[in-house]
Amino acid sequence: MNWSTKLIYVLMVIIFGGTTYSLAETSEEVVIRNAIEVLNDLSVIPEQAIPSSLLNNAYGVAIIPSVIKIGFMGGGRYGKGVLLVRTESSRWSNPSFVYIAGGSFGFQFGAQSADTILVFKSQKSIDSITSGKITLGADASFAAGPIGRLVGAGTDLKLKSENYSYARNRGLFIGISLDGSVLNIHQSSNINFYKKNYVSANEIFHSKNLDTPVIASKLRQCLIRYTCQHP
Repeated sequence: MNWSTKLIYVLMVIIFGGTTYSLAETSEEVVIRNAIEVLNDLSVIPEQAIPSSLLNNAYGVAIIPSVIKIGFMGGGRYGKGVLLVRTESSRWSNPSFVYIAGGSFGFQFGAQSADTILVFKSQKSIDSITSGKITLGADASFAAGPIGRLVGAGTDLKLKSENYSYARNRGLFIGISLDGSVLNIHQSSNINFYKKNYVSANEIFHSKNLDTPVIASKLRQCLIRYTCQHP
């Protein structure tokens, strides 16, 4: 963990440490509950949300609630979320926990929190994540994704990009650039959530014998509903 990531984490605790949740919930359950809320909000204003057709044809989706972007004599971002992929039967998998982190130099000041969704159209980038990590913009390119029926300037009109990125700020989803950020599997969260000494992301995605907490199934069902798939 480099200095910028450490700075983000410390300031995140200071600024957002007042966030409350039920004592009965683990931190992993809170992340999934927040991810479900993000997905539910997609259908509130369809004209200003991620097109369901894009998610319907996606191979993988990462939902990272409350990515914290902080500037203080330098800048960076950090967020923890979940990644789901298509199984061999085209259903959505169980969630693997992931984190996104990145830093930048130059004078910056301020703090911002945004819900982030990454849409992967092919298996290539997912394989890179599960085998190590990817740097957005270097190992995997992301285009600012289209919104509802509107396509903004600079968006790939024919949706030829391999991956798309979104952020929700003040209730609206907009295409964003996350170049330079690292996306990686959050191993300790996977171990805590699935209660195993070790569990790989590939086992989470493809094992049919994994003991899965109920809230993970709720997240899968939520994504199924939005992408018009059958359970």
